[in-house]
Amino acid sequence: MISLNTTTPQLPLIGVGLRHIHYNDALSARANIDFIEVHAENFFTEGGATYQVITDIAANYPISLHATSLGLGSAVPAPEQQLNQLLALVDRTDPILVSDHACFSWAELSSASTHAGDLLPVPFNEESLACMANNVLRAQALLKRTILVENLSAYIQLPGSTYSESEFLVKLCELTGCKLLIDINNLMVNATNHHLLEPNGEKIDTKEFAKQWLNSIPKNMVGEFHLAGCTAVPENDFMIDDHSQPVSDDAWQVYKFALERFGPVPTLIEWDENLPSWTTLLKEADKARHIATKVFSREVREV
Repeated sequence: MISLNTTTPQLPLIGVGLRHIHYNDALSARANIDFIEVHAENFFTEGGATYQVITDIAANYPISLHATSLGLGSAVPAPEQQLNQLLALVDRTDPILVSDHACFSWAELSSASTHAGDLLPVPFNEESLACMANNVLRAQALLKRTILVENLSAYIQLPGSTYSESEFLVKLCELTGCKLLIDINNLMVNATNHHLLEPNGEKIDTKEFAKQWLNSIPKNMVGEFHLAGCTAVPENDFMIDDHSQPVSDDAWQVYKFALERFGPVPTLIEWDENLPSWTTLLKEADKARHIATKVFSREVREV
């Protein structure tokens, strides 16, 4: 039955990831976006030009801090200095969201904590879960807020998993109270590469894989979506999540499905390589807003 209810639909916050070539554009005029996400480690400095940039950005837009250095799955916890630098940035910018990745990055080398310089996968088992849960709880206690944990694009599959990725992340949320940052393109990249990583693995439908994965996540555990595009590859070539292209048509379709399942979850457009103009980046955000408007306008009309 269709109602004539004219209630304004609740729409998700739509943001973009800020990269250095867009600093002036973002500050010269207030863009039609709801928030800006920055890589936290780029702004750990306590003075200078980058300090002023993040101060000015935070004065003009709500901020989301996306970290890459906590290494939440590391058996060697991130050094206190790393967490304290993130805390100082949180205090300075009062972000609406703080996130990092379901990966390991830290190890002990010559009796010193050393960062790998990458986001490395973990096996999905009880040992990894306990380790990651402890690190998430430690970070949340220091920051005094819930953090989001992002699913990873993984290019190897480590032996020893006893959970699927989605089962592992759900368990993590249950143990820590954290929420998930679901990167839709990461899901689709992993699905594309599945048959190249699994012995005797068969090709799978990337959209259907992503939808089934999303269906396995409880609706209250999702705090943000990331949308990105990557370089297309020939069939049976390995796909790399390089964030160098517009969001693909398939990813937009999965995003629509995700909104229908989880509701108006904050959404970010990521673009890290082959950077576009600021105008092009904002047009990607407009596409996300258009899809969300269609999804939630329809919902308020239905009884």
